[in-house]
Amino acid sequence: MPKKSFISDIDAQIEKLRDRKKLLIVKSAERFARAATKSGLAELDISDEELDAIFEDFSRRFLPELKNLNQPSSQTPRSQTPASGAAGEAPKNG
Repeated sequence: MPKKSFISDIDAQIEKLRDRKKLLIVKSAERFARAATKSGLAELDISDEELDAIFEDFSRRFLPELKNLNQPSSQTPRSQTPASGAAGEAPKNG
C-alpha cells in the first residue's frame, strides 16, 4: 500500500527542489563568470541590452530548438553568415 502524502511532506519536497534549483543556477552563473573572466570579456564595457542580444545569438547557435524563436524566416543565423568570425575583424566594444 502506497504511503499517504501529507501536505507538509510535499512542502518539504518543494523546498528541497527550490534549494537545488538555486544551487544549479549559482553553479551555472559561476561557470559563465569564470569563462568570461578567463577570456577577458568581464573587462569589456557592454550594456545589459547588448549583452542580452549577444547571449540570444549564442543560445541560437548552440541550442537548435531556439534558432527559430524571435527570428524572421528570411534572416540567416549569425553563425552561418560569411562575414562573421573573419580573422581580421576587430571586436566591437560599445
